[in-house]
Amino acid sequence: MTEDIVLLSGNKGERYRKVELQIKAFLESETDLMANLANISAALKENFHFFWVGFYLVKEGELVLAPFQGPVACSRIAKGRGVCGTSWKEDKSILVPNVLEFPGHISCNALSRSEIVIPLHTTEGDVGGVLDVDSEFIDFFDAIDLRWLTRIADLIVL
Repeated sequence: MTEDIVLLSGNKGERYRKVELQIKAFLESETDLMANLANISAALKENFHFFWVGFYLVKEGELVLAPFQGPVACSRIAKGRGVCGTSWKEDKSILVPNVLEFPGHISCNALSRSEIVIPLHTTEGDVGGVLDVDSEFIDFFDAIDLRWLTRIADLIVL
């Protein structure tokens, strides 16, 4: 498999479909989790120009920063804190149109304005981490992003 990230054109749904195929190729040809998370972050960032995209993994009772693309981020997040910690605690995807209106939002970067977080599951079905995507624009994410990012997150088994 080539590690090249192919930049795609087309409408958002079509680009997600093509990125999903790229990600499946990464996962089929590489078994190392960190390598795969790094490539998934890069593929999403490059194709959708997200402000920040990456992963937090559960380690010793908190979410710990894992591969990402974008500005420096929070290193650790407690269960139930912020959007990521809430997604982990409640085992549900969260789409936040305006992070300034989310109770307890953690501002890792003051430029972030909207966010979508999707839980990642272990082989036992527990939440083992989250996929976190931020935009510098309010109300940036929609049902298309939620649907496709959930599909992508479901490809990742921790």
